[in-house]
Amino acid sequence: MKIKYFEDTDTLYIEFRSVTVSETKDLDENTLLDLDCEGNICGITVEHARDRAEIPAFSYEQIAA
Repeated sequence: MKIKYFEDTDTLYIEFRSVTVSETKDLDENTLLDLDCEGNICGITVEHARDRAEIPAFSYEQIAA
C-alpha cells in the first residue's frame, strides 16, 4: 500500500495495489474509487484532504492476526 499527499492540489491518494486501473467511479464529488478489471478497489482519491481527512495528522497501526 502507498499513501501519497499532493500539497499543491490538497489531494490524498491511497493505492492498495499497483495494478492497471480499468475504471474510476465517483463515490461523491470529492472521492474517487479506482477499480481493476475485476471490479476490485485498487485506489482511492480524496480531494480537499486537509478538511476531510485531517491532513497532516496521520497514524498507521498494523494489527497482528
